[in-house]
Amino acid sequence: MGREQSQGDVVAEYLADLGRRQARARSAAGQPGALRPRSGARTLPAAVAHWARTAPERTALVFAGREWSYARLDEAVDRLAGWMAAEAGVRPGDRVAVFLGNRPEFVIAMLAALRIGAVHVPVNPMFRAAELRHELTDAEPVLAVTDPVLRELLEEVRPEAPSVRRVLDADGEEWARAVSGHARHGACADDPDALAALNYTGGTTGLPKGCEHTGGDMMYTAAAIDLGITGGTGEPAVYVCFLPVFWIAGENLGILAPLASGGTCVLLPRWDARAVLNAISAHRVRVLTGTVENYLELLERVTEEDDLSSLTHPATVSFVRKLTPEIRRRWRDAAGPHSVLREASYGMTETHTSDTATTGFQDGDRDLTTDPVFCGLPVPGTELMVADFATDRPLPLGERGQILIRTPSLLHGYWRRPEATAAAVTAEGWLRTGDIGLLDEDGCLHYLGRDKDMIKVKGMSVFPTEVETLLAAHPEVLAAAVVPVEDAERGQRPYAFVRTVPGSELTAEQLTSWARESMAGYKVPQIELTAGLPLTATGKIRKTVLVERAAKAVAGGAARKV
Repeated sequence: MGREQSQGDVVAEYLADLGRRQARARSAAGQPGALRPRSGARTLPAAVAHWARTAPERTALVFAGREWSYARLDEAVDRLAGWMAAEAGVRPGDRVAVFLGNRPEFVIAMLAALRIGAVHVPVNPMFRAAELRHELTDAEPVLAVTDPVLRELLEEVRPEAPSVRRVLDADGEEWARAVSGHARHGACADDPDALAALNYTGGTTGLPKGCEHTGGDMMYTAAAIDLGITGGTGEPAVYVCFLPVFWIAGENLGILAPLASGGTCVLLPRWDARAVLNAISAHRVRVLTGTVENYLELLERVTEEDDLSSLTHPATVSFVRKLTPEIRRRWRDAAGPHSVLREASYGMTETHTSDTATTGFQDGDRDLTTDPVFCGLPVPGTELMVADFATDRPLPLGERGQILIRTPSLLHGYWRRPEATAAAVTAEGWLRTGDIGLLDEDGCLHYLGRDKDMIKVKGMSVFPTEVETLLAAHPEVLAAAVVPVEDAERGQRPYAFVRTVPGSELTAEQLTSWARESMAGYKVPQIELTAGLPLTATGKIRKTVLVERAAKAVAGGAARKV
């Protein structure tokens, strides 16, 4: 009887075979096999400074009819960095919260913090008080950049976030003086291994956790995206971005990829089909990423006056509606044969997302006629494995299991949560994603479903434990259990079974109103008050039973609809 192979030997053999298959498939699809960074810079602010020296008049950023050349952007960033260091006392390693929507000031504040060597903390502008309080007390920023509307909420929670020594109003006179008249900082942080950002993601064991990312993570991700669009050579691309830039996908497509490569971002404050069409025509946009619903609306709004001849890389994400050959055909008929609609990528906050490339697999709709959702090949330098959920042992090609990923842009830990980090990342550097997938004979990834706990509301992740934690903050809530229900418009929505304290007269309607003030709108659950929750012998809530109950309640209209 032969000796059983060790786990390490099995993984090595598996990856060697997979690598050969992926190399052949990558060559056949025309995908480059290695990254080709354009500037040689090791951090994002250093890249912006590089383009300011070598292409100073090239447009870096467009917003609401205004344009920032690389020279103008770099100067504003350098002067704001000078203000942050001299006036707000920001030092390398300090956290800087950017609590803004999509606007140029978000980009400038982020780059200024990074230039000092501080840590960028993007904050969701849809937050309510409890969510904002958690993130500020967890990250402990010394400076917060916001606007007058959001500042009201910030000041409400600031007494419980004593680390915030200074608040800078992006619409105020102090901002204007800082970006136009303050002395330049001069130096530019250039350590790719230093902590550069805390990107918060939902957690399955409570409130959101900060994913620790470095400047090197950002630059690797930016180079991978640029490689898939331009091959890392030729004219830098023009992107249009309406995705929220506090969200890591929006950060990648609206800030990192265009600015690291010397390209241009046309930044929009929010989704607006007519504004997107106008931007594509006016600025010769090559790259657009949106949901299938976004593209369907563009098809409804496009006219003969709209020029889509530049749009060579339209990408979509099938969160609710799925991309089909028919939708692809309709888009090609409207935009032209050069514009082939495809799935964007696989990824998550922990990996800085954009972990795979799907280009080159669209002939004959190959990518749309296999197991959904087709995610393509890993970008150069990234490894994928589909493994047994219990043992992490790789499974044969075609079998379904947990997607594991190892990448240069993997988080370096969950902020101040070593136990969560150890549970998520193996000793060999593989992230246990909790997602179900398979690898086909070419080594292409197919994403088949989510971890049972995650709820996707129009593409935004909602974790039941987070909603349960927030609901439990209500003084009359004894316990809550949140499960997903299907929703034709949103894909899914959270449904909460809530037990109240004895003698409470709290109604579902009252608790729903309270929840709207306590959490972002997409997290607010449909609520059903219940006398008890089904438990296992060990005292755990039997959520499989609740999923069935919620589905029946929604079908019968028993609970209050949010």
